[in-house]
Parts: sequence; C-alpha cells; structure tokens
Amino acid sequence: MSTMLRRWLVGEPLPTAAAGEQKLPKYLALPVFASDALSSTAYGPEEVLLALAAAGALALGYSVGIVIAISVLIAIVTFSYRQTVYAYPSGGGSYIVAKDNLGVLPGLFAASALLIDYVLTVAVSIAAGVAAILSAYPALLEARVGICLAVLALVVMANLRGVRESGLAFALPTYLFIASFTVMIVVGAVRAFAGLPPVVHPAPLHPEGPLAAVSIFLILRAFASGCSSMTGLETVSNGVPVFRPPESRNAAITMVTIGGTLIFLIMGLTLLARHFGVNPDLTLRETVASRVAEAVAGRSWIYYAVQWTTMLVLVIAANSAFAGFPRLAAVLGGDGFAPRQLRNLGDRLVFANGILLLGILAGVLLVIFRGETTRLIPLYAVGVFLSFTLSQAGMVRRWFRLRTRGWQVAAVVNGIGAITTGLVLVVIVVAKFIHGAWAVVVLIPLLVLAFRKVHAHYDALSRQLTLAGYTPRRVLRHQALVLVGGVHRGVVEALIYARAIDPDCEAVFVEIDPAETPALRTKWAEWGQGVPLTVVPSPWRSLTGPLIQYIATVRQERGLDMVTVVIPEFATTRWWHRLLHNQSGLVLKWRLMFQRNVVVTNVRYWVK
Repeated sequence: MSTMLRRWLVGEPLPTAAAGEQKLPKYLALPVFASDALSSTAYGPEEVLLALAAAGALALGYSVGIVIAISVLIAIVTFSYRQTVYAYPSGGGSYIVAKDNLGVLPGLFAASALLIDYVLTVAVSIAAGVAAILSAYPALLEARVGICLAVLALVVMANLRGVRESGLAFALPTYLFIASFTVMIVVGAVRAFAGLPPVVHPAPLHPEGPLAAVSIFLILRAFASGCSSMTGLETVSNGVPVFRPPESRNAAITMVTIGGTLIFLIMGLTLLARHFGVNPDLTLRETVASRVAEAVAGRSWIYYAVQWTTMLVLVIAANSAFAGFPRLAAVLGGDGFAPRQLRNLGDRLVFANGILLLGILAGVLLVIFRGETTRLIPLYAVGVFLSFTLSQAGMVRRWFRLRTRGWQVAAVVNGIGAITTGLVLVVIVVAKFIHGAWAVVVLIPLLVLAFRKVHAHYDALSRQLTLAGYTPRRVLRHQALVLVGGVHRGVVEALIYARAIDPDCEAVFVEIDPAETPALRTKWAEWGQGVPLTVVPSPWRSLTGPLIQYIATVRQERGLDMVTVVIPEFATTRWWHRLLHNQSGLVLKWRLMFQRNVVVTNVRYWVK
C-alpha cells in the first residue's frame, strides 16, 4: 500500500541512464531558478516602505533612491556571478568557490549561510504567497498557518517528482506573474504620463504611530530590508549541471535575464507606488502590490491577475531553494561535512533526502513565526550576503592565482562585487541585529561547528576502517545462542538453522515464571534437536537484563570473539495480528544492537 501511494504521489522510478533527459532548456530553467528572485518583488519594495513609514508618509519619498541603489547592487552581483558560472561549470556555488580559493573554513561559512538562507527562502516565499491571497480574501486570515503548511506540502511533492516535472509545473505561473506585473506597470505608466488620477485612491498611513526622525540609520535599515529582493540570485551558480549543454553559457544567459527582469519589476512597482501615493498597510492585512494594482486598475481583472499570479510565484519561489538546498547538501555530504545520506538520488533522480529535510525545516519556521512574512524578513538576507561576499572574494583570489586571459578585468568585476556585498552585509547586520538578525549571526558559526564535528567523525571512522597495517584474525572463536520462550515449530526451525552455523550451539531460556520451566524441559527433551538448554533465572522478571549478562559471561568464560543470538519469530499475515502478540523479539534486537561483538539473527516462521 505504501509503495502504491508513493508511486501515485512521486511517480515511477527513473533509471540512472535517464539523467541526461532531466536537464533543462533555458525556458524551463528560468522559472525553476528565477522564481525566488522575481517573487521578492512582492515583498522587497514593501519592506523598504514599511521601514520608512516609521518616520511618516513624507519619508516614503526616499524609497525610490533606495530601490535604485538596490538595483545597482543587483546588476553588480549578477555580472559577478556570471563569471562564477563560467569558472565553475560543475556547480556548487559559493561553497565550492570559497573552499577552493579561501580555504575550508570560509567555504563552510558560505555553505552554512546559504543553507540557512534557503530554509528562510521557502518559509518567506510561502508566507508571502499566502499573504497575497489573504489580501484579497481576508476572511481566511485565521487559517494562515494551515494554508502555509498545505502549500509547502504541495511544493515538496512537486519537487520529489523530479527537476523536469517541477520545471514544467512552475513555468506557467512564473511567466504569468511576469506578464501580469508588466501589464500593471505599463498601464500604470500610461495613466501617470496621461496625468490620470488613481482608480482607487490610496488609504492613508494607518495606524499612525510615534514618528521617528529620518536618519541615516533609518535609511540604512530600509535599504537592508529591501535587499531581501536579492535573495535567489546565486541559485543558478549552484545548479549549472541542470542546464542543457552548453551548460555554463545557458546558465549565464539565464542569470542575466533574471537580474534584468528583477530590476524592471522592483523599479516599476516602487515608482508606481510613489506616483500614486500608495502607503504600506502597517496592520499587514494588505500588501503594497495589492494597493498599487488597485490604484492602477481598481478591482478589475488586472488586480486579481496580479494577486493570484503573485501568490503562485511566491509559492513556487520556494522551488528555487528546493533546486539549491539539496544540491549544496549533497556536495557537503560528498565532502564529509554533512550526512552521506544527503548524496543519495531518489527514485526520480533528485536528492530526495535533501528535499524532505528542507521541507521539514521550513515547516517548523512557518509554525514558529505563524506564517507572518514581516516576522521572518529580519532573519533574511544576512546569510545570502555573507555567501555573496565570500564567493566574490574567492573569485578574486582565483583570478590572481590562475592569471588566465582577461583576468584583470574579471578580478575587478568580482572585486567590486565582493566589496559592495561586504559593505551591504555590515549594513544588514547592524540595521537588523536587534530585530532578529542576531539569530542568524549566532546560528551560522554553530552550523559550521556541526559540519566540522561530522567531518571529524567520518575522518575517525575512515582511519579505523582502513586496511593499511591491518592483520585479519586467522580463527574466529564463535558460538550461537538460540533464545527460546517456549517450544513450537518456529523454535525447532531456528534450532535447525543454528546448528547449521554452529554445531555446538546452545539454547537459552530466560525464566520469568519458574512454574513453566518443568513443562518446557519435558518438551525440550523430545523436540530440542539435541541442543543443550540453559535456564537463566530472572527474579525481577526482566528478559533483556539477564540475557545480556549471560552473553557477557559466556564470552568471557569461553574466550569467544563473537556470539550470534538467534531469535525465533513467527510472522503473521495481517498487520492487526501483530497487535495481539508481544514484541519481545523487537525489544531484544534493539538492546542487543548496541552490544559489542554480538550478532542478532531472526529466523521467521511464516504462519498461514
């Protein structure tokens, strides 16, 4: 039943040879990798306005200058990462670049920052997507968290079905989002140049609170909040191998397309908001994008198209993280810094364990922060700008080390990117520290420490398993012990098996009730297959304690290297039949698993 359900949800397994067929053309790769960056249009400019609103409506005029600065930064990062895509066609992004050029520790910091940012990307994207719909249907506000988790489950399932299928599923919503915002911006620009008033006059800034002075710190805080628009730009560099050949060229074209489209969307939305006097809703019941669409077109089809496509693209924006997180986790697993299971390809040739892990972590965040975008945003962007800075600094070091053709220009481009993103990182940490960024600042080094602990374990294991200098034992002193709780067909079958692996095997009966022992001895004389029976008293009615003690005594007294404990079991044909029998065999297996030099073997007797 579980296999059938899995096939229905995820699909039939794909052979390894089909991996090449899963590579994406540019038109499918763009929605897979762009949804995170483009969807930030829905909340990036709004975060700028919300930060400035602390100084009143007049301070909102600074938003245009701030978004222009963010757009310049987007252009710098886009062209810097374009060079990374060509330099590292195998993918890996910031982690690989930093590790290869700056060392293992900077690489781990870049990886930690990116992994945290990917988790936040999923949580923020889904929360913002649900918020877009709640703006149009406020009656659903009470079900916010439940809707967020349901949407998350759908995105996880879509990604488990494979890269190509997720690309096909998410292509249309992404292109519809770009189209709807473009229509809104064009219609708004026409109305602005024609001198027409807004269709719906914007609501005043409400509720009015105690005003703060317009200070450099306030502007920097608004800039730091708006930099959340840049998350997702690095995802293409992590997934270069997903593109069709020539991989690097197609990835570079896709990255430039994403950067240019993002600048157009956030600038268009911000300029329309300022022209029509749109204020942010401090109660968070309606988004800025919703108010701008209403001012431009009223509650027409354009408004609902913007709201629905915004919701869809914000939901699938999580898909960019699902494209990046599992691949980065797999690379870390291959290097021994993360559990090796993260390297395993699932039935659909995707890193299924990484996808499930990301879904669980994002779900926990959505529950903790009740699906509210504004509570999650302060945690956002710290990690991505740290990875930006380390990656670009690593590229500068690479150009100086290799000195390939045109390296001077390339080093200047990446150097500008490293300096700019480094300064922005400082601004974000300072401006957002008390609002939640401190948690990410603390979490990143803790994650690095965890990576190093995992690596130390794998190193120690490798040293102990190596065959260098190893001399195998010539003779293994071994005995099989058959655990019996009665005499029946299953026990007889287990005795036959035990004698096959050890002619001198022994049966052990843990005596819980002494009154049962005489009857058991009588049956044993007839059916015991000539195997000696040892009765181990258990005055405290424990099964595992006396048995473990007896095994230790046998090993010591007889000088055994290994003991095999044979446990007879009978297997039932119905799941509910198991509920009618005790699970002592299961408990014994669990306890004996942790005993040194003890092997546990189950011999099942299948009942009809």
